[in-house]
Amino acid sequence: MIRGRFGENGQIYFEIDLIDNVGENLAVEAMLDTGFTEFLAMNQQDIDSLEWSFLGQDKLMTAQGEATFNIYLGRLAIDEQVFEIPVFAGSEIQKILLGSQWLKQFTLIVRYSEGRVTLEKE
Repeated sequence: MIRGRFGENGQIYFEIDLIDNVGENLAVEAMLDTGFTEFLAMNQQDIDSLEWSFLGQDKLMTAQGEATFNIYLGRLAIDEQVFEIPVFAGSEIQKILLGSQWLKQFTLIVRYSEGRVTLEKE
């Protein structure tokens, strides 16, 4: 289980560890975006610094219409479990986004009135 936090406008944030190509962990805060249907999206510049392997390109529907993204094989740790996943990169992405694919592996528990939010492994 990992605990998250609420942002000023009700956003949900979780701390995850990005793992670069030499195995070093970088703790970052990622925002849960249930409208994003993949695993993870990040700014292209941040992915370049991690030196993940390029897999190709794919198109996704965004709020601004269809967009093409570079896709990388990323490694990250959530709740001390390591995952290798496709990561979507774009120059316009401002925050690290956790997508709704994670909700197939974790249960999201939100107790907004108590100020608590968690992701629990099923």
